[in-house]
Amino acid sequence: MNGASKASSSLDAVGYDPIEHLNTIFSHPSTLTLIGSTAAALHKHQDDLSASISALEAAQAQSDESSLQRMQSAKEELAELFSKIESVRTRAIETEQTITSMTADIKRLDGTKRNLTLSMTALKRLQMLTTAYEQLRGLAKSRQYKECASLLQAVLQLMRHFNSYRSIDQIATLSRNVAELQRELLEQVCEDFEISFAKGEVATKKGVLSEACLVMDALGENARARLVTWYVNTQLREYRQVFRGNDEAGSLDNIGRRYSWFRRMLKTYEDEHAGIFPIQWRVNEVLANAFCEGTRDDFKGILERSMRRPDGGKIDVNLLLSCLQETMDFEQSLEKRFASEPRESIDTLSSVEEKPHTFDRSISEAFEPYLSLWVESQDKQLATMIPKYRNQPLLPHDEEFSSQAVIPSSIELFHFYKTTLAQCAKLSTGERLLDLSKTLAKYLDEYAQQVLLYFLQAPGVATLENTILVLNTADYWHANTQQLEDNLKKRIDSELAPKVDLSSQCDTFMGVASAAVLALVHRVEVHCEPSWREMRNTNWSKMESVGDQSSFVAELLRYVNSQAEETLPMVAKAQYARAFCDNLVEHLANTYIANIVQCRPISEVGAEQMLLDKYVLTKGLTTLLSHSTTAASSSTTAQAGFVKRVNQSMARLDPLLKTLQVRPYPPEGLVQAYLIHIGDRSDTNFRKILELKGVRKQDQPSLVEMFGMHRDGKSNEHLVAMSPLLTPLMNAGGIGSGGLGLGAASALGAASGIPNLQTRFDPAGFGEKLFSAARDGVERMGTPSSSAVGDRIGSPLSEDAKAAVEGNLKSIGKFFRRDMSGFGSIGGRFGGSNG
Repeated sequence: MNGASKASSSLDAVGYDPIEHLNTIFSHPSTLTLIGSTAAALHKHQDDLSASISALEAAQAQSDESSLQRMQSAKEELAELFSKIESVRTRAIETEQTITSMTADIKRLDGTKRNLTLSMTALKRLQMLTTAYEQLRGLAKSRQYKECASLLQAVLQLMRHFNSYRSIDQIATLSRNVAELQRELLEQVCEDFEISFAKGEVATKKGVLSEACLVMDALGENARARLVTWYVNTQLREYRQVFRGNDEAGSLDNIGRRYSWFRRMLKTYEDEHAGIFPIQWRVNEVLANAFCEGTRDDFKGILERSMRRPDGGKIDVNLLLSCLQETMDFEQSLEKRFASEPRESIDTLSSVEEKPHTFDRSISEAFEPYLSLWVESQDKQLATMIPKYRNQPLLPHDEEFSSQAVIPSSIELFHFYKTTLAQCAKLSTGERLLDLSKTLAKYLDEYAQQVLLYFLQAPGVATLENTILVLNTADYWHANTQQLEDNLKKRIDSELAPKVDLSSQCDTFMGVASAAVLALVHRVEVHCEPSWREMRNTNWSKMESVGDQSSFVAELLRYVNSQAEETLPMVAKAQYARAFCDNLVEHLANTYIANIVQCRPISEVGAEQMLLDKYVLTKGLTTLLSHSTTAASSSTTAQAGFVKRVNQSMARLDPLLKTLQVRPYPPEGLVQAYLIHIGDRSDTNFRKILELKGVRKQDQPSLVEMFGMHRDGKSNEHLVAMSPLLTPLMNAGGIGSGGLGLGAASALGAASGIPNLQTRFDPAGFGEKLFSAARDGVERMGTPSSSAVGDRIGSPLSEDAKAAVEGNLKSIGKFFRRDMSGFGSIGGRFGGSNG
């Protein structure tokens, strides 16, 4: 039974598989006994299915017949419904026709009523208009202006209702009568004003005139404008007669009388006439505008005639400025009096978009074309200030030195610039302000070159304290020049702002700062000369063994550290302290190389001793920056960066000294050492090494020949043409003529700015040596050399020379400004060859 039941349930499955089913039922030979019961269960299930299908077919046949009957019945009902709808539509049409015929008469009655209402309204308005017109005529004759004003408004408002009826003769006549009455009222009020003012009866008739203004208000804008224009012309008639007809009274010398006269006029208006005119008419402001326009035209004529004087003279600048300032004060007083909002300060540097004001430049506009005279006067004044600053002491005798102080003249010049800029911005924000910006830029360059650089190069002036003052001043002006440019761009007209550019002056002051840093470095070099002399006096070719550091190294480090301890605490900014240290290390490295050249011949032991001295010197120089008192210089990051810089600079000596350490025999060893350490293809440079080692002339050709053989091998294709380390050592009197030491020293001295190593440093020529870096472009450009530029310190430069020096200073300044955070990076550029 269980097998049959299971088979029955499995037969109804969707994915029925008979083989799988049979395998399930007869999974064991012992189940074969169930075949009979299973077959019987299957036959029974088949019979049940057949019976169920037959029952369903019978039920379906009966259902189809019932559906046909229902469809037939629905069609009959639908036809009956359409019939009823048509009947209703027919009755609706008949009803509509009946209603239309019933309401036609009512519509005609409504139209008649509406027309009658309109006619009655129009008739009533016509009656009111006629009555008001008659009353208005009577009031006008009796000059009852207050009543006239209100009644006139009513008449004009009623008259607008009849604009479409003017084709009717009676309405057209009435319209003409109203217009004529308006004209009569206008003329009558104007006549009353003229008579009252002519006879001086304004005070007694103030009430009548005030009411008459109400009539003018009702008559419209044109009537008000006519009355106000008459009043303004009447009040200004005396002004025009006095100041236009009289050359003395109308001259620029008497400009104050004009403004005093008008202030009295305004007071008269406030005291006597303000009560006549309505406040919203702003008659006093119209009067002020007319006065300003007339005065501006007067000034234009006066100034134009002054420029065309037969004697060819120009307007006195002081008089021009005095008149202009007085005019602007007058305009500002009018602005404060009439502007609805307080006027913004014209001295606010941050104000970019100021609101336009009614009286701003309403008169002073006449002066603007002549402001170039004022700009010229500022140019002349600045031209006298620069020589004065040059002759002043850097620090007044009664003031103590401060490491953060600047030269007093720089503060005075900045104040002058600030005042001049504010004054010009009041006068003009157009072309004249642009002209002033160019003048200011011109004298920024003059101050940098003729004052700051002069103090650096004048004999006996460039002391440590003075050099620090120049450095601080250059930095002060570098920052303020950028602010000056920003303020100019805020004040000048927007279309001219792109033409304002003081970046060149910023670079110039940064160039002066770099020159001051180099001046501090040269002060240290002066004290190092005895140590270098001791090095040159040592016989490096006869050394038998390498000992401790050479005696000159300890003395050199003592000099350098003592000078750094004195100088760095005075340098207020970390970037300049770092620049000083970097330049000093770079100059010492260059000087070491130059002295190596002068110590020839150098034995292998001597070269090894020099290398040891270099290591000691490098270690001693890594502590230089610690003498600075600025927090930024004392940071761990700054110290680590400086140590890395020192190692890089001094490592330039290693290739030369390591090559000199190798014996000339066997020759292959020296050639290979040169190719590894120096790494170039130059026969000339290889000969320099031979000269430094003291190789005899007759032995050099074979070494050079072997160098050529190894150099041209495939393994040395990476070699450069000329080593940057040895190239500065080459000159006309160099290797070939046995003058290696002098030639190399001269070349290095020219490149680095250090004094000639053959002679003691000459302080008298310090200025020219200091600025050789800035002036080296003069000769290359075809302009006079440094000696021709000025035979004595302080002599004025020629224009070509000044341009060349200025260009070099700007280039130096651009380099400094490019990396202010790593200010010490200038060392390689200003210290000579990087190697």
